Amino acid sequence: MINIKKAAAAVFCCAIFAASFSGCDEKSSKKPTNAEPPTEYTGIVNYTPPEEGEDILVLTLKDYGDIKIKLFPEEAPKGVENILGLTEKKYYDGLIFHRIISDFMIQGGDPEGSGRGGESIWGGKFDGGISPNLIHAAGAVAYANSGSPTTNGSQFYIVTGTKLSDQEADQYKASGIKISDDALKIYKEDGGAVYLDGRYTVFGQVFDGLDKVFEVQKVETDANDKPLKDVVIESMRVEKYDGSDVKFHLSDY
Repeated sequence: MINIKKAAAAVFCCAIFAASFSGCDEKSSKKPTNAEPPTEYTGIVNYTPPEEGEDILVLTLKDYGDIKIKLFPEEAPKGVENILGLTEKKYYDGLIFHRIISDFMIQGGDPEGSGRGGESIWGGKFDGGISPNLIHAAGAVAYANSGSPTTNGSQFYIVTGTKLSDQEADQYKASGIKISDDALKIYKEDGGAVYLDGRYTVFGQVFDGLDKVFEVQKVETDANDKPLKDVVIESMRVEKYDGSDVKFHLSDY
């Protein structure tokens, strides 16, 4: 039987993400790319470092500093197109992380700050698909949805999670849940939220500032997991990677 804590978290995450999008379904004339995520597993790519000159996201949090995010356009083409388009419109500037759960994730990107707002660059929702090569390792960045990746909008979350124990890994296997050897190694050494895999569009990975994400998750929250003091996105912008140090793991800080 799956560990009670993990099972409860899995059920809970469904509930909190399902509350995410009740907003606008208006369509824009601009259509998302026809490209689709790969369907064949070729290996976990979360820890692939950016190349010099590559587009990255830099999320600046008030009182915390910069969080740098590697993007995966080949694995999540529509997801990356959406986040880049919204970022270039300065959509996220001034928004808050409205839901924070320690040892799980921090969630933001809702202009209403309620967990029920936001829309894609095309208006309404979009289908971001799921790549088998991206997992919910600590530092993974993915879209919240209301039941499936066809209901992605603007809201996203950054995973913190916990390390997977040998006992928990055995319990997953006994329950028929398949975890690749590469993913299992990452979840045991670096942590994450394995129970989210296959249900949400992962499109990025924090490669600098993971320590700040883990610091943010410690803030005091109310009964609805909303921080008592706003955690504000001062800005989110697209920059060219300059070849600076890559720190995917907490042990790098």
